[in-house]
Amino acid sequence: MTPEEIQLEIEKIGTYISQSKNKEAKELALHLLTVSEVKDSPNNVAFILNKLGNVYFNLSEFSKAIEYFHQALVINEEIGNKNGIAANLGNIGNVYQNLSEYSKAIEYHQQALVIYEEIGNKQGIASNLGNIGIVYHNLSEYSKAIEYYQKSLVINEEIGNKSGIANNLGNIGNVYKNLSEYSKAIEYYQQSLVINEEIGNKEGIARNLGNIGNVYFDLSENSKAIEYHQQSLVINEEIGNKNGIATNLGNIGGTYIDFYDFEKANEFLCKSKQIAEEIEAKEILFNLDLSFSKLSEKQGNFQSALEYYKKYIELKDEILSEVTKKKAVQFDQARKLEEDEKARQLKLARFQEQEKLLYNILPIKIANRILKQETFIADHFESVSVLFMDLVGFTPLSSIAPPKQLVYLLDTIFAKADEIVESNGLEKIKTIGDGYMAVANVTTTLENHQFATAKAAIELIETMKDLVVTFPEELGSTEWTKDMNDIEIRIGIHTGEVVAGVIGKNKFTFDLWGDAVNVSSRMESHSEPWKIHISEKFANSISQYPEFKLMPRGEINIKGKGNMQTYWLEKANFSTKE
Repeated sequence: MTPEEIQLEIEKIGTYISQSKNKEAKELALHLLTVSEVKDSPNNVAFILNKLGNVYFNLSEFSKAIEYFHQALVINEEIGNKNGIAANLGNIGNVYQNLSEYSKAIEYHQQALVIYEEIGNKQGIASNLGNIGIVYHNLSEYSKAIEYYQKSLVINEEIGNKSGIANNLGNIGNVYKNLSEYSKAIEYYQQSLVINEEIGNKEGIARNLGNIGNVYFDLSENSKAIEYHQQSLVINEEIGNKNGIATNLGNIGGTYIDFYDFEKANEFLCKSKQIAEEIEAKEILFNLDLSFSKLSEKQGNFQSALEYYKKYIELKDEILSEVTKKKAVQFDQARKLEEDEKARQLKLARFQEQEKLLYNILPIKIANRILKQETFIADHFESVSVLFMDLVGFTPLSSIAPPKQLVYLLDTIFAKADEIVESNGLEKIKTIGDGYMAVANVTTTLENHQFATAKAAIELIETMKDLVVTFPEELGSTEWTKDMNDIEIRIGIHTGEVVAGVIGKNKFTFDLWGDAVNVSSRMESHSEPWKIHISEKFANSISQYPEFKLMPRGEINIKGKGNMQTYWLEKANFSTKE
């Protein structure tokens, strides 16, 4: 073959990949590697090996993808091909990203980015900036994710890289979806979809359709959600994208749960799990465990729901713990610690210092049961009150506040919340980012738990309005506070039955599940700054108390429940006559 003919054949591989014809791309690449004229050219061999890695990546065969990318990397390092080295490093980072090994992903993307900046390859710079954004997105660092996506988008628009622009737009849409800004999410997904359809990027089209389906699911438009996920599934099956297929099947199964079609839900979830296990897609697997937990809960099988939720937490803990590992030795040690963690904690808990620690992180009665080596703690409670509190306007602070001062501020607010909750007989369950959850009548019997919860909510509103946080001088300058908006809180409350239990492999977590939890969370998300939003059921339970004032809000649509009558809870104002 002449050099010109070889080059044309190599270009065909890239064309096949861009058209999602992975089978054809693989066959041609493997054939070319046997051609003597190709074997004599290290540049061509490295290029083809990298393309083979791309093919196996698209087919979700990640171990083979890593193998070919590494082979290409070795050759490119030998011949000093910096463009090739950077491309290989970035692709290896993408594999680790899909395996949820985010620390490794960041490491490889950063290495690739340095090289691309050194040689001035703008397309490579844009690609790696976008990939770093994805990693931060997966770690819920949304402000950083947006920052990297926008940087990547500017460069891609400058060089006219439509594929890159479509990816950036879709990823920005993902951030807005996670922030529940659904109209913006749809807008960005649609823009991305138009471009992917224009350039014939089937994988991108499938991804956009699936993402739009996810938005409609969040908006409780389940028919539209299934419609878009089915369209995405057809394309992913056509191009053999197993990761996409597993994702689509899981999303369809999750939607059927909300339709109360449990048979179809289980069918799709099981199909998704089979493929996800085959390709070792950890993020898909732990999301599936959460879906199976919801399915079991809807069917009234609370023990099964708890077991699945326990598996979900364990796998999620595993992924997040892997994020913190920076060295291979630390990784191996951490794996061993994960296997023995529960036994280690129980042994250490016999010592007084560890006992105190356990009492600090768990309710006393639950801690005592663990110290007695009770291995599975799960209880059902007929009537409890659940309170959710959220800090409105706190998230933007993460981009301007120094880390220590940000944590100090959050700790001060939640410490004050702990005081109020405890003084009213409630138990704090957990904090979730800038959210706070407490419950009454679980670990401690509280006959008038609705009254106690309502009183605690009003005290939280009153106290937080007047709370002034003064930062210690050793934490540094507080100039940033000039740019911060006031932090406000909103609260949601519901009453009903729950299942409570202890989960976690690396550390113990006491948590609740059930309709009372779900509805109270929805009450909070539909609340407003400085207001307490309560369900009709909770309102009825405290209507006889003159200390409270109930203001009808009217019917609102609550996801998974339909239209519900809700109320604002306020403190009654008593006037005195002379």
